[in-house]
Amino acid sequence: MLTRLPRSFPRPPRKAALSVLAVCAALAALSLGTGAPRATAAGSLPCDVYGAAGTPCVAAHSLVRALYSSYDGPLYQVQRARDGAKTDIGLLTAGGYADAAAQDSFCSGTTCVVTEIHDQSPRHNDLTIEGAGGAGAADVGAPADALPVTVGGHRVYGLEISAGMGYRDNSTSGVAVNGQAEGMYMVTSGTHVNNRCCFDYGNAETNNMDTGNGHMDAINFGTECWFAPCYGQGPWVQADLENGLFQSDAGYSRNTSDTGTGPLPFVTALLKNNGRNHFALKHGNAQSGGLTTTYSGGEPTAGGYSPMHQEGAIVLGTGGDNSNGSIGSFFEGVMTSGIPTDAADNAVQTNIVSAGYGGPTGSTGTLDPGSEISLRATTSCCATDYVRHRMDAAVISPVTSGSPSLDRNDATWIVRRGLADSSCVSFESRNYPGDFLRHYDYRVHRQPMDGTAQFRADATFCPGTGRSGTGISFASYNYPARYLRHYDHTLYIAGNGGSHDFDSATSWAADVSWAVSAPWAP
Repeated sequence: MLTRLPRSFPRPPRKAALSVLAVCAALAALSLGTGAPRATAAGSLPCDVYGAAGTPCVAAHSLVRALYSSYDGPLYQVQRARDGAKTDIGLLTAGGYADAAAQDSFCSGTTCVVTEIHDQSPRHNDLTIEGAGGAGAADVGAPADALPVTVGGHRVYGLEISAGMGYRDNSTSGVAVNGQAEGMYMVTSGTHVNNRCCFDYGNAETNNMDTGNGHMDAINFGTECWFAPCYGQGPWVQADLENGLFQSDAGYSRNTSDTGTGPLPFVTALLKNNGRNHFALKHGNAQSGGLTTTYSGGEPTAGGYSPMHQEGAIVLGTGGDNSNGSIGSFFEGVMTSGIPTDAADNAVQTNIVSAGYGGPTGSTGTLDPGSEISLRATTSCCATDYVRHRMDAAVISPVTSGSPSLDRNDATWIVRRGLADSSCVSFESRNYPGDFLRHYDYRVHRQPMDGTAQFRADATFCPGTGRSGTGISFASYNYPARYLRHYDHTLYIAGNGGSHDFDSATSWAADVSWAVSAPWAP
């Protein structure tokens, strides 16, 4: 069974839908070059901006929102495990945000994977689960509920890629080939990355094989340093041009100030390439501010890159030969025909920021799904300590209004429906989207959701009256006699007495009782 939403595509060219005066005003603003971005017209979304600048989108993919103000079709397709049925997930309104409730309803009582990401452009360049390639076996779909986020005040889902997952379209329309110019961006996350090849979005080979230098032109984002030196710890925005992740014409970074984006929860990553003798890399915080250019110069000096030899496939989450050891997050991305102006890039970044990635959920201080909370210890020793993550470990430590913003963010959690049982709860990190509290070997960690049944069970906690008679206690879903407990300032799932130190009966009832409070993060 397949439930498919009707597709509504803007009529190309986009400027035909605008008045002559509006087009002239838009082009005049865009001609200002790299100066401060001008505000776009109300309702102008990324592909509207690029279209008005003369570089129309030939691919527009997003799980969270429309990328044209007139788009009212499907965003992505999910398939549920219970019966294999599929359905399209669309928008709440034309030009708006994804209808996450439709996914929740369709997937209730079972699990779903994302099987297709629809192209919002008139080119119909839809991405489906990638097949086997020269460096990897056939991929699997990403779990549809692994990356819940708030965008524009709406609960939506991003795409969380783990190793062995990827999407592709080898038969596209309008995508650059054989040295043609193109631009592209994606909104991703700086907190869900690794140093494996290759978390890419962009132009790739049409046969899932490495066919030589210059046969790819894709954004890469991660901590893999292909050509030393790379500066800082990353993650970096790089260009996967095949047989190398390039930060400059030499491969290695020529920019000592480019130390990467750091652990920003939402990142704009941008690449543009004229296909002959020039490419540029940019990045920005998708929640605030503008873009930073980290490289703008010649194509790689090694043979085969000038001119480029793009083949026109589109890849997401893997390398061109399906090298699929990487992890990453994807929220939205587009590819254009021709190189957008810097002013158009700036206007698109302004729109991305205005979309409201990671904004408040609108609910605080309760255990209702979507509520933002902090969890305070109630034991007399630690009554000003809150559950927070430090690196990937769950601990308690004092947090006050005067604490650094990082500490307050680390101590803020978003309540989600239990990943294994919707009558229970799971806790998603506010500043690490897609990361949840889960237990492993009895200790509690912050880790990215990988879609497995084991992770779902380990990350699900069932609330009840505090065992001390105050507050709330959280029983482990898969070890119901064990409760979320702090012991020596570290979090465990602990029983009331046992062979482990953290099972000590001393103060156990108080240690497993928590006060649910308003979140420390604004």
